Amino acid sequence: MKIVTWNVNGVRARGAEVAALIERERPDVLCLQEIKVAPDHLPKEIGVVPGYFCTWHGMKGYSGVALHVREGFAKACPIVTHPSFDHETRIAVAEIDSVAGAFSVASIYVPNGGKDFPAKIRFLEALTAWAAATRAAGRELVLCGDMNVARTEIDVHPRERNPRLPGQLPEERALFAGLLDAAGLHDLGRERDPANEEMYSWWAPWRNMRQRNIGWRLDYVLATDGLAARNAACPALREVGTSDHAPVIATFADAPAGSVPA
Repeated sequence: MKIVTWNVNGVRARGAEVAALIERERPDVLCLQEIKVAPDHLPKEIGVVPGYFCTWHGMKGYSGVALHVREGFAKACPIVTHPSFDHETRIAVAEIDSVAGAFSVASIYVPNGGKDFPAKIRFLEALTAWAAATRAAGRELVLCGDMNVARTEIDVHPRERNPRLPGQLPEERALFAGLLDAAGLHDLGRERDPANEEMYSWWAPWRNMRQRNIGWRLDYVLATDGLAARNAACPALREVGTSDHAPVIATFADAPAGSVPA
């Protein structure tokens, strides 16, 4: 099983790049963030992805998420919902009954917090409560997307570290830790590569920051125990695309025949 998440920073500008990524990786689940388009304004060549059940949840020129599930991986078209705390089209959740087992997956774009920090805090608190309730109901869960929080110091290049900036504030990091604890989630990227001090997924679009790899890690695949135990890799691909974010690709071993994630 393969899950890809990518903040595309405008899907109409990067439709060809998304199509190339799908062609190359053939993900079972594709989560996009910051699509910046309302569904009824999507060009057909972008909005229809052959071989996928597609959900677009967006608004004109700002925010928005997408969640695509490969036909053949899902046993039927997934039910997609938006929790009550959905703000500015920032979350879509699919209930997937698949050949790899049953689980819930969310494509998430957390507010940056620069203009409205209280809204970011409210969103993270509500996300934590929702994820904890989902897990308490016995459902395996995967959260994918741009969380707009660098979890720890290692997730920010030394030249960029500033505890007064949104994304690095102590209260944000505490909420992120609380989300992981409350829902029993694993940060797959960091667990697979715990000592990597150069694993970033976002770079400021100036001074060749991406080429110099002076960045932040803001994009994650978070998974509950059963799925995390099967995770084989979860890198961020700095060389892919022209968004200011990199795609993150999580690969999982197949579940044993006849089983579902524990």
